[in-house]
Amino acid sequence: MKNSVNAIEVKNLHIKYRGLKKMSIKQSIAKFKFNRVEVFEALKGISFNVEKGKIVGIIGKNGSGKSTLLRAVAGIFAPDEGKIDLKGNSVSLMSIGAGFQNKLTGFENIILSGLLLGFSEEEIRKRIPEIIEFSELGDFIYKPVRTYSSGMYSKLAFSITAILETDIMLIDEVLSVGDIHFKEKSGKKMQEIIKDENKTVLIVSHSMSTIKDLCDEVIWINDGLLMERGDTKTVTKHYEEYMKGLDKK
Repeated sequence: MKNSVNAIEVKNLHIKYRGLKKMSIKQSIAKFKFNRVEVFEALKGISFNVEKGKIVGIIGKNGSGKSTLLRAVAGIFAPDEGKIDLKGNSVSLMSIGAGFQNKLTGFENIILSGLLLGFSEEEIRKRIPEIIEFSELGDFIYKPVRTYSSGMYSKLAFSITAILETDIMLIDEVLSVGDIHFKEKSGKKMQEIIKDENKTVLIVSHSMSTIKDLCDEVIWINDGLLMERGDTKTVTKHYEEYMKGLDKK
């Protein structure tokens, strides 16, 4: 039996957002030097480990901190407290428009995204035909991504991350966007990736069928706190019971 090795270690993670409080112009002038900044704590001391080769779902109601957590693991957000250790693994975030430059074409964004993931331009250009073919964007690949629909964004984001594979893949709702054909196609591609025991995957999704079909384990976050971590069947059952309870209130 092989010893398990962690690909991700998150310890006591706190992330806060700071923004101006909503107030009238008169109030703003009167209180300009006081209480101008409102602090919202999105994550409140989250800790967990993910073993190499595992696919783990992250669930929770809207505003619970799921996407914030993925962006922290991806290195987009810096922790206010705590630590994230990726054990030297490369990581990519698959999200709607994450890292895309709206003025650039899809083609140019493929190159930019690949460079940000740490690939050489030569490596990227070798994979570009495969990325374009998988994305099914046709001539739109040469148009600015600001002209794309949400489905086209998702196709490009998925294709880049799926073809330019990293050790850790972070997926934020992308599998739930797009036409039925592409959902099936991307689902099959995810199954191929998951079979690779060297790949570690975190998936944020509101689709319980996606979570149940793909994930070995599930992390349930509620209002920035870790509610439960365990096998997929148990945690999703508890979460669904919790959400039904909220609906009845």
